[in-house]
Amino acid sequence: MNRTNNPEGAVKNGVHVLRLRVYHEDTDYTGVVYHGSYVRFAERGRSDFLRACGYDHTAMRETSPAVALMVYRMEIDYLGAARISDMLEVETRVARLAKARMEMAQSIRRGSDLLCRMKVVVVAAIPGGRAQRFPEALVAALERGNSPVEP
Repeated sequence: MNRTNNPEGAVKNGVHVLRLRVYHEDTDYTGVVYHGSYVRFAERGRSDFLRACGYDHTAMRETSPAVALMVYRMEIDYLGAARISDMLEVETRVARLAKARMEMAQSIRRGSDLLCRMKVVVVAAIPGGRAQRFPEALVAALERGNSPVEP
């Protein structure tokens, strides 16, 4: 796994790794990570993946028209349980990128233990929710991060 001291993680060979610690707020009363926390961890991974590629949500708001990424579909397999104080790694990569739709593959691990696996489909939308092509700058940033881009 790619470890880094950069708080946003790093992208290597198209895979972004974000390290994070499980805090009390992420768990239920028994100290086991609440299932919804994995969704938040994955969101941080996707956001920091974009930031590590050199393109973030602020840049999307500054395009004309402003664009936001929205989760269209999410599939989650819960395979194990994380606990309070565990160090986790959220791995994020683009599995497929088309003009207005991106499929991202994510996994959350504790060491070598795979705890959660996700497939997330993301679309670009302008204010009001209408679908939009991904901005060229975003596509270029993903190409720099070695993500697969379809013609």
